[in-house]
Amino acid sequence: MTGTDVQKEAEDSGPSGYAAARLRLLTEETRSGPPRRAALAELTDDWLTGLFAAGAEGLRGASLVAVGGYGRGELSPRSDLDLLLLHDGGDTKAVAALADRLWYPVWDLGLDLDHSVRTPAEARKTAGEDLKVQLGLLDARHIAGDLGLTASLRTAILADWRNQAPKRLPELQELCAERAERQGELQYLLEPDLKEARGGLRDATALRAVAASWLADAPREGLADARRRLLDVRDALHLTTGRATDRLALQEQDQVAAELGLLDADTLLRQVYEAARLVSYASDVTWREVGRVLRSRAVRPRLRAMLGGGKPAGERSPLAEGVVEQDGEVVLARAARPERDPVLPLRAAAAAAQAGLPLSLHAVRRLAATVRPLPTPWPAEAREQLVTLLGSGRPTIEVWEALEAEGLITRLLPDWERVRCRPQRNAVHLWTVDRHLIETAVRASGFTRRVSRPDLLLVAALLHDIGKGWPGDHSVAGEIIAKDVAARIGFDRHDVTVVATLVRHHLLLIDTATRRDLEDPATVRSVAEAVGSQGTLELLHALTEADALATGPAAWSSWRGSLVADLVKRVSAVLAGDAPDEPEEAAPTAEQERLALEAAATGSPVLSLRAQTEPPAGQEPSGDPEPLGVELLIAVPDQPGVLPAVAGVLAMHRLTVRTAELRSLYLPDGVDGSVLLLDWRVAAEYGSLPQAARLRSDLVRALDGSLDIAGRLAERDAAYPRRRGVVAPAARVSVHPAASRLATVIEVRSQDAPGLLFRIGQALEDASVQVRSAHVSTLGANAVDAFYVTGPEGAPLPGDEAASVARKLEETLRG
Repeated sequence: MTGTDVQKEAEDSGPSGYAAARLRLLTEETRSGPPRRAALAELTDDWLTGLFAAGAEGLRGASLVAVGGYGRGELSPRSDLDLLLLHDGGDTKAVAALADRLWYPVWDLGLDLDHSVRTPAEARKTAGEDLKVQLGLLDARHIAGDLGLTASLRTAILADWRNQAPKRLPELQELCAERAERQGELQYLLEPDLKEARGGLRDATALRAVAASWLADAPREGLADARRRLLDVRDALHLTTGRATDRLALQEQDQVAAELGLLDADTLLRQVYEAARLVSYASDVTWREVGRVLRSRAVRPRLRAMLGGGKPAGERSPLAEGVVEQDGEVVLARAARPERDPVLPLRAAAAAAQAGLPLSLHAVRRLAATVRPLPTPWPAEAREQLVTLLGSGRPTIEVWEALEAEGLITRLLPDWERVRCRPQRNAVHLWTVDRHLIETAVRASGFTRRVSRPDLLLVAALLHDIGKGWPGDHSVAGEIIAKDVAARIGFDRHDVTVVATLVRHHLLLIDTATRRDLEDPATVRSVAEAVGSQGTLELLHALTEADALATGPAAWSSWRGSLVADLVKRVSAVLAGDAPDEPEEAAPTAEQERLALEAAATGSPVLSLRAQTEPPAGQEPSGDPEPLGVELLIAVPDQPGVLPAVAGVLAMHRLTVRTAELRSLYLPDGVDGSVLLLDWRVAAEYGSLPQAARLRSDLVRALDGSLDIAGRLAERDAAYPRRRGVVAPAARVSVHPAASRLATVIEVRSQDAPGLLFRIGQALEDASVQVRSAHVSTLGANAVDAFYVTGPEGAPLPGDEAASVARKLEETLRG
């Protein structure tokens, strides 16, 4: 029987004919999805038209209007009918009789009905008082009766909506947020509500309402398809359960998957999650745009005229090379050239996450459309920017989702595709595999002060469950993938091995601590053999806690934490050996010795600034200097205050210190005195490097006291206040008395920031200690710095004095 035959049967046979035709339509195997929903709406229209014609004989000024989902022509098998009987207020008795002729047949068939009887004025008044009513009327569609009455109401409702948008849209956003808080995020739930959860059908409808306001619009690419997939799943759920339900319960997922012709319930959930993720991202972008438009409209015309007339262009503040902030978003600078700068997506993402700002949709789409692939292995800057992004805490999540929405993550990390939107059928897990990995990195960012290699911790956190997309033990598969990824992003062989070990054994500590006898020496020895070193153990301890916290509340407790800490203490004792020998001091290069002799002869600082043009090992020459390989060599006659002076001058010139070494260099026989040699790697925050002559001039003034570095930095910060972005873990300063026989080693782990090294150097100078050597490294946004200091006589500091220096330094950095 054709669709026309089904409709004719419904028209000819009354309610029972409609019921038979409806059943026949829903059991047809040849029709599903949008065609079936549209056919069901059309069939229902025809039936209701017949009921209206029979009950409205002689009645003028009345019409039957479909609203909500039915108004959109989208009827799922068990959807309720949202109907409005509209009338001009004339013959109210006849209208009431007509309502009975319409509603009772619907109820007799057991269909859910949401109905109302109103005049246009009453409908508009109710819509003005009840946002949900207004949203339903935005999809009003004429079924039967006075077409002009329906059309005039629809025109009035749309006009009201557009006029009231500045007031109603914030109400709608709040409604969506409350529903999300109550129902959770569809893209992560094992038993999601397809309609009410965030990213579900309600949010898709809200986006249509925003578009109807003409105030802002959602990113449309893929949105209609995502909505269609969610509706298809709801159709299958209605058919398999026979109920008007929107909750996709575990026990029904296999049947729903079969109804849709999918492989299994996991495939079903993954499709649902992908659709929900797209709707959620579109919602985030749309509400951000709504906020921006409303803020701009709030500026009074007179004030706008005072600011220069018309609409002022948004102020643009630089964040990184090629990246600026504008109107509360991170956008590309006008001079940015993504097609020539493959690191730009990661640099923009890291800058956004560090500033706690979203990436603009336009910027992400431009990057996705034009950026060229990174070379293999990645350049050092790309790896640094990835680590910075991962270490940015909560803001990482939104930025990562923006990159993923446009396909940039899988282009950077192809292995990500297997874990993307992959469900975890375990009540302990709150998230899909991919979100769990990002959540683990977020948790690990809070532990970066506990480890000497925060970059390895963050990358291992990102990759620890990467093997869950492969058959077999995910830790074994993950180790193989992690080796490949770590090498591809540019880690050396040793670091690749550490990352792979962390991924392979990321469950080792928690499993051993909770399931084995820690009093048995064999247990502790086996863990020590698997881990191999103190550094890896330190990283594994932090990764274990981050992984558990990112899993869910049931995965971590103070009891579990104490067991793991006890195991780590025992394993550390096994791994501990004699204190390492004092490292041999490297002989100076010819260039270093030349600069040192010139500094000694002139009595003033001498410096050399040059870019390293040699590519990293295994990478083809690109013709571009390595972004992190700008070498700054400085030789200064040995004197107090060198470290803060150099660090302060670099901060004034907006140079970021990536690595730094400072050591005393004894001159050849016949040359009196000693020289401090600084061998640093620096990079411009944005723009070009300053001239070496300008750096030297400022350094001379800083050393003789005529340049007030602290004052200049304070003035700059006051003139250009830095955005409050990531809330980083507090700085940690520790003393390592056994690390050297000749000096006291003070280690600082802190968030990297402009002027950080200046503040540290000044604090050490104020403590009247001499910096014998310094070893500074910046790993993403984390600074891990070791200072070998002595007292005025050149001996290591007594224990209590060293502790006091460390404590005061920590207070300075936290102040």
